[in-house]
Amino acid sequence: MTVKYEMRSDAVALITLNRPQSLNAFDAAMRKDLLDAVARASSDKAVRAFIITGEGRGFSAGADVTDVTGTRTVEDVLNAEYGAFLSIIQGCDKPVISAINGPAAGIGMTLALTCDLRVMAEDAYLMSAFSNIGLIPDGGLSWLLTQEVGYARAYQLAIEAEKISAARCLEFGLVNRVVSKDAVVTNAVAWAQSIAERAPIAMNLTKRSFRAAAQAGLKNAMALEAMLQNAAIASEDCREGVAALMQKRKPQFKGR
Repeated sequence: MTVKYEMRSDAVALITLNRPQSLNAFDAAMRKDLLDAVARASSDKAVRAFIITGEGRGFSAGADVTDVTGTRTVEDVLNAEYGAFLSIIQGCDKPVISAINGPAAGIGMTLALTCDLRVMAEDAYLMSAFSNIGLIPDGGLSWLLTQEVGYARAYQLAIEAEKISAARCLEFGLVNRVVSKDAVVTNAVAWAQSIAERAPIAMNLTKRSFRAAAQAGLKNAMALEAMLQNAAIASEDCREGVAALMQKRKPQFKGR
């Protein structure tokens, strides 16, 4: 399985992305398995909080650029597959914690920030990455980043696509806690357990209230991103960016 699911207590579930050989990059199988896992945690009445982390040295490197979508457009995949599990995380009433054990890039960064609370390893980093291969942020990242750090900084982080260290993530308010690498999951589980021991109705309604206050424009942002990504992925620059990544060289973008 590309995603592992386990109960760490009677009320806390741990979901682990399990493609460590690719830094947990998303292929079609992992998209489906993560959807199944978050749907299970969301619907299980015994689960009061759940955690998402990555196996090995990375949280998620983003989309697997070797994975092909067949006859479907990237817009279809973003809306139907990525959007499916991201929407469950956002929409379920239960607190969701990302345990960012290593690099979280591209849609991996989106996944990490979609979670309500974030614990990050001190040597991990976030990275938008999209502009490095001629793409735009997707999965709702434009909305998430703008909500978290404001327009100017969000735009800068997106277009420069630099690694954002754990210390800077904490400074910017992108994560709640920074801990040693070997303590990330343990810390997240303990935090989830402490939340699970609080009044569940109050916890659930609090999330619903805060999400409703913040998300007025999220669905529109996700749909717009998916439409624009469809144009970006068809560009020559995107093909060059992916080729350069695979060949470990600097891309030569031409604006077409």
